[in-house]
Amino acid sequence: QVQLVESGGGLVQAGGSLRLSCAASETAFNVLNMGWYRQAPGNQRELVAQITSGSGTNYVDSVKGRFTISRDNAKKTVYLQMNSLKPEDTGVYYCNALNLLSGYTYWGQGTQVTVSS
Repeated sequence: QVQLVESGGGLVQAGGSLRLSCAASETAFNVLNMGWYRQAPGNQRELVAQITSGSGTNYVDSVKGRFTISRDNAKKTVYLQMNSLKPEDTGVYYCNALNLLSGYTYWGQGTQVTVSS
């Protein structure tokens, strides 16, 4: 069982920045593909960014050039640096982990990001 704890959400004005962190309890963090998803009110949860165990990255088109996902395997933490935030980035951001050995997927409790115009 992997526990994921997110932090770093908050309220920011449009154009501002936030950095989300997700700390994992899994000792074998390097076998986890990690991702950030978000869910706005009335919308489905969507993938924002992914980072593989080998640090390959993938982003949804709407955040390319503004968001950066990274990982620190020694700290068992994944980050999402969010710059030039827009009101449409508002939502609950969830950390996700896929264990490549077991195939199990895990979710964090979510952290609220609100961008005011």
